[in-house]
Amino acid sequence: MASLPELSYNGRLESSRSSPQHRGGLQSSMDYGYASVKPVQLGICGLGTVGSGVVRVLQRNRAELSARAGRDLVIRQIGARRDRPDCDTTGIAVTRDVFEVVRNPEVEVVLELIGGTTTARELVLEAIAQGKHVVTANKALIAEHGNELFAAARERGVMVQFEAGVAGGIPIIKAIREGLAANRIEWLAGIINGTGNFILTEMRAGRSFGEVLSHAQALGYAEADPTFDVEGIDAAHKLVILAALAFGMPLQFDKVYTEGISRLSLLDVEYAEELGYRIKHLGIARRTERGVELRVHPTLVPESLLLANVNGVMNAVLVQGDAVGPTLYYGAGAGAEPTASAVLADVVDVARQQGTDPASRVPFLAFHDQALETLPVLPIDEVESAWYLRMSALDQPGVLSRVASILSEAGISIEALIQKAPLPEQDHVPLILLTNPCLGASMDKAVARIEALDSIDGAVVRLRTEPLAG
Repeated sequence: MASLPELSYNGRLESSRSSPQHRGGLQSSMDYGYASVKPVQLGICGLGTVGSGVVRVLQRNRAELSARAGRDLVIRQIGARRDRPDCDTTGIAVTRDVFEVVRNPEVEVVLELIGGTTTARELVLEAIAQGKHVVTANKALIAEHGNELFAAARERGVMVQFEAGVAGGIPIIKAIREGLAANRIEWLAGIINGTGNFILTEMRAGRSFGEVLSHAQALGYAEADPTFDVEGIDAAHKLVILAALAFGMPLQFDKVYTEGISRLSLLDVEYAEELGYRIKHLGIARRTERGVELRVHPTLVPESLLLANVNGVMNAVLVQGDAVGPTLYYGAGAGAEPTASAVLADVVDVARQQGTDPASRVPFLAFHDQALETLPVLPIDEVESAWYLRMSALDQPGVLSRVASILSEAGISIEALIQKAPLPEQDHVPLILLTNPCLGASMDKAVARIEALDSIDGAVVRLRTEPLAG
């Protein structure tokens, strides 16, 4: 790839943006009035999938980005363990020490793209201490250490931007933090992990979890160790960030209830479809009178909803505001260039606000510091949900009535039922129920009594259902 020419501080913008063929011809950078403005000097830490994507998109769209930012964006130095053949670093200083980038006096904005929470935390804290702005794509870092990082950044008057940390290229953070600022956010629900969504989409075609996971790993959608994706940890990191922005509360990652999809059976995917639902791995945050719900788990969603029809590796977040109602944000939740899109949007924001009074900038978590409130987070057994239950029941009269009686005594009514006829030589049959909403603690007690029945074989499978309505 040929490197693009340097933008002159006092000359014309030699790029496709000033070409007569581009949008009918545009003015030079001098005419725009930013060619004489000092460029923003960027330091990139990490040249993996996202870092290389940032370099490519910046090189390709450099004129567009400069026109939006009002000044040129220049990569002054890159810190990376190795070079990559898919991006051109000609003319850019490259070091194997990411801390050298942070300590470079010419670097004004540090792009933390190395991932993890140990070295990344040290790197970001050092950048802040040196008065440098930070842009990161690291959701784990923000979810687990964001309160500390934001406090340090406020003290030094610098910005920490993290749009790329949630849902890749979807500008969901800006939407909640700025676009929905007039609303009291009531709840949000998101498909915020593409790997899990890909697996659940493929299971609808009749393939088992293990088979689809192996396929996802072969395609590069899942890591060799897929725990963060399939057990919901990645989604929990993202959910706690969204909840903090939506409700004006500090980050509380340790309070998120997290349940994965690794134990999900193909039978449940099929029965959910028969009942008119799709199973999605959702992150859900809801504000109630008793406290905030923060939960990640497999969820039955009515198939008529748009969120139920988000397939493959795509992400989507549904946000309910009191004034605007429901709004849906959909797009690529990962990948080199979709994530680079969000990273560079943050860089443009930093460039625009670099000289402004820190007190006039958009707050890190949407609400000004003094307005942040440590809201109570409900334990999962105090969360109210409707339920899908599947059990293996002895094929004899009276079993269903005993199950229904136990549920009724717990204040739980049955909304729908599937009872399959036994196959030849089969003495147990699947019994599938949908219930009305109840507290998790009430369902726990009812299920314990059901499982104790001689007519019920094994454990009862439980999944929550969500209407996702206001």
